[in-house]
Amino acid sequence: MTTRIAIDCMGGDHGPSVTVPAAIQFLAEHPSANLILVGQEDALRPLLGTHASDARIRIIHASEIVGMDESPALALRNKKDSSMRVAINQVKAGEADACVSAGNTGALMAISRFVLKMLPGIDRPALCGPLPTVKGHTHMLDLGANVDCGPEHLLQFGIMAAMLVAATEHKERPSVGILNIGEEDIKGNEVVKAAAALLRQSDLNFIGNVEGDGIYRGEADVVVCDGFVGNVALKTSEGLAQMLASSLREEFKRNWLTKLAALIAISVLNNFKKRFDHRRYNGAVLLGLKGISVKSHGSADRLAFGNAISRAYDAAENRVLERITTRMAQTTKASPAILENA
Repeated sequence: MTTRIAIDCMGGDHGPSVTVPAAIQFLAEHPSANLILVGQEDALRPLLGTHASDARIRIIHASEIVGMDESPALALRNKKDSSMRVAINQVKAGEADACVSAGNTGALMAISRFVLKMLPGIDRPALCGPLPTVKGHTHMLDLGANVDCGPEHLLQFGIMAAMLVAATEHKERPSVGILNIGEEDIKGNEVVKAAAALLRQSDLNFIGNVEGDGIYRGEADVVVCDGFVGNVALKTSEGLAQMLASSLREEFKRNWLTKLAALIAISVLNNFKKRFDHRRYNGAVLLGLKGISVKSHGSADRLAFGNAISRAYDAAENRVLERITTRMAQTTKASPAILENA
């Protein structure tokens, strides 16, 4: 089966200079994939080089670009031929199984929701992405799509992320925790406590509260929170990783002894860098829509953007949407009060 990915090649801080080479590299590693490159054709075609004749690559011209600081409402209303909108339209039309963009986050969420619509039983889409842990990685959501959430939204987030992990990592009952300020059931604000109660009533493998440090201990396969908390946690994590890397470089350059120590420890340092390289975890899936839309960091380089494409490919290849739809139908049928009276 061929999996087709539409790529907004004009989005992000670097545009085609990153997205096109990343797409070429992705195809070299995924022979069963086809790519639709969306953007200004005169900017894309020269970057393909000898790959311009590859039957697995198709270019669709889009005359407009959504700016990184552009109003999502204006992008939705006024730029119907933007590379972002046209890429999402490919999913809506059934020409692509997923789309990827490094462009304006707010615009991507607004356009994706308007074009693709919501899955039955889901009220809001949520950004779900991986974070490194001592055990490998965990998935956290929401990473910024919804600043304010009710308990029922957090329940839906837990169900969607559990289905994503079950599908892409082949874990039948992934563990789900809710981010809180303590492990005890009495901790947290009213929304979090009510959401924990709903998650406990569901048939998810709910393990209870997870504190901030528990994210990186790998206490749960899925960590649920609202978009405000999730985005702060994500940006804090990235900032801490960058600070530690910078501090290590400074310390190893301090004098000839520390430089010698760096040479001796070079293999350890390289493994550490690779293990916690945020580029390996790039790509957040916007769950809850009738189509797969993946958000890449705007500053992504080729490696990072390639991982975002892989994230979209895995979600489409493993039929994440079907899993979420089936699970939501089962949840509503088995325990309608959980969702309706939340």
